[in-house]
Formats: sequence, structure tokens, C-alpha cells
Amino acid sequence: MGRYRRLHRIQQMDPPQDYEQIFRWITQYEFPRDYLNGVSAAFLRDYGVPRISQLLDRTQEFERAGQKRYDDTVLMAYEMVRDGLDSEHGRATVRHLNRIHGRYRIPNEDYLYVLATTVVGPKRWIDRYGWRPLSAPEAESLALVGRRIGELMGICGLPADYAEFERLHDAYEREMFTYDPANRRVAAATLRVMTDWYPAPLRPLAARATLAVLDEPLLTALGFRPQPRWIRAAAHRALRARAAVIRRLPPRPERLPRRPKPRSYPFGWTLDDLGPHWARTRPLAPLPDEAAPPRRDIMHSLPHQEPR
Repeated sequence: MGRYRRLHRIQQMDPPQDYEQIFRWITQYEFPRDYLNGVSAAFLRDYGVPRISQLLDRTQEFERAGQKRYDDTVLMAYEMVRDGLDSEHGRATVRHLNRIHGRYRIPNEDYLYVLATTVVGPKRWIDRYGWRPLSAPEAESLALVGRRIGELMGICGLPADYAEFERLHDAYEREMFTYDPANRRVAAATLRVMTDWYPAPLRPLAARATLAVLDEPLLTALGFRPQPRWIRAAAHRALRARAAVIRRLPPRPERLPRRPKPRSYPFGWTLDDLGPHWARTRPLAPLPDEAAPPRRDIMHSLPHQEPR
């Protein structure tokens, strides 16, 4: 019962009411590393769509500051749910995110797809390589968090549940995945960020292992050839062996949640550190359910965050 204690508690909970608590358990206790791996895979899926990769390619964010761009994306998601999506801090984080995106003309359907990758990507990764698959309440909690974030961002046509997110995700990829040089440039820059986490002698192997777990339609859209079968098999066996080891470990104690440890911010961060520097000078817009923008500057409305 020890290793599955939280799962038994989750199965007795009501996702529409308890989805944020379930989400915290997924991301900070049950599958912290696998959730991040799923998010990383979701980043790469976004680049299979030329309209998305061309925008990212024009900004040159991954070329100039790839590690910061990666860290900022992870931290933004963490800050949104840290105190609750509808807390003062959660809503301030979404306002800041909307401020960054507000500079660009991004179609609603692209917002929907990127949001869907953050719901579907982690679930599929955990089901394949986690120490156990996600339960139905956990999958619905991922979807409900994604839906609430979408509501706060003002995205239209949001899926109601996980099954709808998955259908949207797969249908969009069937229609929009196609090769463009920008896809490969942005994907290569992101792979450089991911492989830089390893010692230099291991980086070529890390890059090949990352490509080995990607499906062929995505690889084709990114302009990469599939890895040899033996590399794909070795990567799969290594990840399943890791899952078997974790399955035999005791559960993470409640007093030790897994928090982000961003390489870009070794001494901690504030909300205004996240995103491009120019975003600080743009005005904050109200959220869809707010009548007016916040009266105070974001740096004054938020407490200083101590280093993690």
C-alpha cells in the first residue's frame, strides 16, 4: 500500500473539485521527472507545425537564450499552480503570460494545440515510461488544469475533458504537421539545450536517445531521420528499467515536494524575471473575468520569492 498510497487517495477524490490537489501530487510527488520529460516532448511537438516554429524562429529566443526560454516555460506553469490557479499569485502569473503573448498574432487554434500538448504529452509519457500509468482521475485533473489555464488566457473552444484534448491534439497534428526549415532550426536549438544538461562526452548519445523516443510523424516534420532500431530499443529498455527501480522506492514524503531547480536562476527568481526582457514594459491586460486591469505594478503586487 505504501507506494500506492496516494493513488488510492486520488481514486476516492472528485476531479472537478480536487483537480488542483491531484495535479500537485502528479507533478511534485508521484511523477515529477516524468512530467517534465513529457513537457519537454511537448515542446518538440510544437515545432512540427510550421506556423508555430516560424514564429519561434523569428524571435530567436532558443538560439540566443535557449536554457532561459526552457526554464521560463517550466517556471511559468509552476507559478500558475503554486498557490492555486485562482489565487492572486496564480492570476498574476497568467496576466504576465498574456502580456508576453500579446505582442504576437497567434491564432486561437494554435493556442489550443499548444495547450493540448501540455495535457496529452505528459500523460502519454507517464503511461509509457512512468512507474505506473496515470489513473482516470489523474488524467482528468491534467485536462481540468489545462482547461482552467485556457479560460484565464481567454482561449476559445476549450475541450471539456481529457478525451477531447486528445482528439484535438491528434486531429491538429494530422492536418498541420509538415516539414519546414524553421522546424528543424528551432528543434535543433532545443535539443542543444537538453543535451547540455549532460557531460560533454555523453551529449551525442543523449541527443540520439531523445530522438529515439520520438514518433516517426514528428521526426519527419522536424526533418530528422528515425534512429536505428537498436538505439530505439535500448532507449525504451533503459527508461522501463528506470521505472521498475522507482516502483520499488518509497513514496516521496509530503514534506519534500519536488520543486523546479532552473539552471538559469540558481539564486531564485521573481515573476518579472520570466519571459523576454521587453515584456516588463508592456501593460498588463485584465483576465477575461476581470472588469479592469490590476492597479499595481506586478512587482509590487507579489511578495519577493526566496531562492529555491
